Amino acid sequence: MTAATTSLTITQPPAPIPASSGMTTGVVRTWLRLEGLAAFVVGVALFGASGGNWLFLIPLLLLPDVSAIGYLAGPRIGSFTYNVVHNWVPGFVTLGIGAWLASPDIMLAAAVLIAHVGMDRAVGYGLKLPSSFHDTHLGRMGRTRA
Repeated sequence: MTAATTSLTITQPPAPIPASSGMTTGVVRTWLRLEGLAAFVVGVALFGASGGNWLFLIPLLLLPDVSAIGYLAGPRIGSFTYNVVHNWVPGFVTLGIGAWLASPDIMLAAAVLIAHVGMDRAVGYGLKLPSSFHDTHLGRMGRTRA
């Protein structure tokens, strides 16, 4: 009698991508980016519904990035000044104030803030970590250096 030998290969799931503390990976990162896309669409729709001039939409969408000027004082201060503007609170508080006062101008500002944060999140720019401008809660931005 001869013994038949079979070779079993046990495959292991792929190792998770290493992430720094505070960074999100995997399906959660995808959901957060989709959430950002939805907020961008809603912000742009609110901009139009509030009577915004479409000619000014692109420049206004870039305006909140002025908050990155804090990086001139270093990554710790820069991440703080950037994150103060690039989270959902300013946009939704401004939206509430605009609705309460029935002010189309304040509603336009809210729409821009919401759309900007949504746009950033949709393309993978998240809240900045104090370690580097490139480190965000949605992962590392840009190319990794060798």
